This record gives sequence, C-alpha cells and structure tokens, in this order.
Amino acid sequence: MQLYNTLSAEERAELIDQAGKQRFTISFYQYAHIENPQQFRNDLFLAWNKLDALGRVYVAKEGINAQMSVPAENFETFRDTLEAYDFMKGIRINVAVEHDDHSFLKLTVKVRHKIVADGLNDETFDVTNKGVHLNAKAFNDILDDPNTIVVDFRNHYESEVGHFKGAITPDVETFRESLPIINEQLKDFKEEKNLVMYCTGGIRCEKASAYFKHQGFKNVYQLEGGIINYARQIKEEGIESKFIGKNFVFDHRLGERITDDIISQCHQCGKPCDNHTNCANDGCHLLFIQCDECAEKMEHCCSTECLETTHLSLEDQVRLRKGIQVGNKIFRKGKSEALKFKKSGELTGISLAKATDFEANVNELTTEKPKTLRQRIAVKKVMVGKGEHYYSKSQVGQFTITNHELKAGDTVLIQGPTTGEKQLIVEQLFVNGQEGTVAKEGDKITFSVPFKVRASDKLFKIVK
Repeated sequence: MQLYNTLSAEERAELIDQAGKQRFTISFYQYAHIENPQQFRNDLFLAWNKLDALGRVYVAKEGINAQMSVPAENFETFRDTLEAYDFMKGIRINVAVEHDDHSFLKLTVKVRHKIVADGLNDETFDVTNKGVHLNAKAFNDILDDPNTIVVDFRNHYESEVGHFKGAITPDVETFRESLPIINEQLKDFKEEKNLVMYCTGGIRCEKASAYFKHQGFKNVYQLEGGIINYARQIKEEGIESKFIGKNFVFDHRLGERITDDIISQCHQCGKPCDNHTNCANDGCHLLFIQCDECAEKMEHCCSTECLETTHLSLEDQVRLRKGIQVGNKIFRKGKSEALKFKKSGELTGISLAKATDFEANVNELTTEKPKTLRQRIAVKKVMVGKGEHYYSKSQVGQFTITNHELKAGDTVLIQGPTTGEKQLIVEQLFVNGQEGTVAKEGDKITFSVPFKVRASDKLFKIVK
C-alpha cells in the first residue's frame, strides 16, 4: 500500500509535460469533526494518488485544508472522492483564474494539530458562530459603505502585491499575529462599524470572524471563498474589481493576476514589479520581488553576499550552511536590509504601472470571455519545446523543439511562471535559420511573438 511519493519533483514535471494534458489548480477547506485524522489522511492519499492528484493538504481533528493540482479529465472523479464524506457534500472548490500544470509536483497530505495555525484556544469561544458570508457583488457594495472597515488577514508579502482598495494591511508575518493587533486597533469601533474581512481562499476568515464576534464586534462579514472566488465571480459576471493587483498563492506560480495594476516594486531597483521569487542561494531562499533585469544581473539572488556564495564550490556552500537553521527557508518572509524597496504595513494601493505596458498586445486568453470549467477541460495541449531567447526589437521568440513536431499554422500556447498562459497562431516558421513548414525534435525555431519569451517558458501545441 503506497502512502508516499515515489517520484521526484523533476521526474513528475517531465511526466506531466509528456502527457500534455490540462490540469486545474484548485483549493478547498472544510471545518468538521474528524475522529481519526491519520486514517482519513491515508484514505485520501490512496484515492488521490490513483487520480494523479498533487498538492499540499493538511488534515486535523478540526477538518481539512487543501491546495491541489488535478488533471482536468479526472476532476469530476476527484470531486466524488470528497463527497464520499458527508461533511464534504456540496463543498465549494475554488478553481484558480490562472493555471500552471506545474503548480504542484508532489502529493503531500499531513496530519496537523490545526489546519490553520491561528494560535487560538477553540474551547473559549463558539467557532461555528461565524460572520456573514458575502459574494463578490455584496462585498463590493459593503465596501462602498462609509461605515465599513475592511481588513486583509493575509501576511505582508501577500498584501504587498495586491489588496482591496482602502484595506487595513497589517505588517505581520503570520496569521496569528494579526488577530490581537486588529482587535486592539479597532477596539473603539465594535458597536457601530461593519468589520469586513478577507483572505486568499476564505479559510483564515472562517475562524477570525468567529473570534471577532466573540470579542464583541456586532457586524462581522467575510468574503466567501476569499480572493480566489471573488476573482472568478467578477470575471464571469462582469463585475468591477475593487481588488487591485495580484493575488499571492502558495504554489509554484506565487501569484495570479486579478487586475493589470502593478502596485509593488522590485525590491532591488525599485522598478514597478510584482513577481515573487526565491533567492537562488540554497542557504537563503529568501522570498522577494525581483524584476527580469535584476534577476539577470543578480543571477536570481537577493544580495551580493548570496550571489558570491552561489559562485563557490558546492562543498564550500555546504560548509557555510552547516549548523545554520534554514528549515523554514522556502517561504521566508521577505524582509532583509538588502531589499531597499520592500514595502509592507500601510500600503497605498496606487498603481505604479500596468502589466500590459510590459507585455504588449494581450493575447486571446486574457481578453476573451472566461470559459466554463467544461470548456476548459476540452482544451488539450502537448508540450513540444522550451523557450531559448527573445529578440525584443523584431519581436521574435526562439525555441528548441524537445518533443513531437510543430508546423506553420499550428496554434500554440506559451506558458511560464512570469509569462502566464498566452496563445497564438504560428503564421510563419523559421527552422534552423531557414523558412520552413515543419520543425522536429532537436530543431531551433523562431517565429513572431508579441510578448517577451523567457527561458522558463514552455511551448505547447494545442491539439484540436
């Protein structure tokens, strides 16, 4: 009975690319009483492993919290594995606005004391006495009420790249820190003000709203399904977005764009930028915002010290790390004296630039009416190559064909953590420097691309 991963992240990524099948990035949670979390965990792992479902999942006696990647063709079967449990019948599954087939590359299901580290003693208040849930339209309406105070219950590195206009954005590194801070800051407004809260997917607000009602706040509201569900609703219903910027997410993408506004800066040079990355120094992995120019100049490092470290031999790097605690390195909170343009705490929400200023001619995927889940399942693609170079003056992208073949007239999808997903038709194809009609494995190709191509981009052919 296999209850663990047998493939590395690299091996899994290769298999996903070879399969060339659409995957959905999803999240869901549910508070419930689970008698045996370990058995529950094992049963889920066995069921999901058969479906090639990947992700990061926490289970506890109080419920389940999951962020996952699921093959589109297995989505309904996956839903059935949830609804096999009474407490998850009809569960809301948040489907990401932007998809990345590599958002998760392992299936990790862990038993924890709590599904969210909130630091609260649940025995001291009624955790089921939650705030009023609001959909996107109702949330927008209450934000227009001058009697409303809106609070972002995410951490500083999340709110820095995107938040609701006028929101209080606490300068905190963990959810548990924000609760007493907000309680003290708003203690004089418990009776008359609307306390409106939001987070990424809604789970933090489930507990926070009950806590603040227990603290004496009379009018407590929360954004149903969080920013992820809000983004889906405004696109599908044509509602104005009062959220500005990017929604930070805890997977390979590190963010999905809600509006074209860039409200943060490259932490190294100050240029408008909202792309998070982790420092390339394995002894650091600091989470920070870095533009393409600084990434090239600093070789994806957060400081000159880390840059110098990466140029040492592997043996010397390991020696320098010996005895240093780096267990929480992957999502270290992005605060360092080396980051001159880091902003957190009270944020202005002023747009510094538009994403479209950096990516000319927004592609069809970002402008067409959002597809339904069923329509997105119908889109099939197969990986055929990877990005090599971009000639900005002539707006030409260069790729290497790694699998299958590509023909002039094919519809392709260029996908990457910064590029997102962009679709176009290859009108004219150059193969190994000569105009051609077919490119095969090993060929270097170029064709017109109206946006920047990066080395991290993958080239897919859309299969009709």
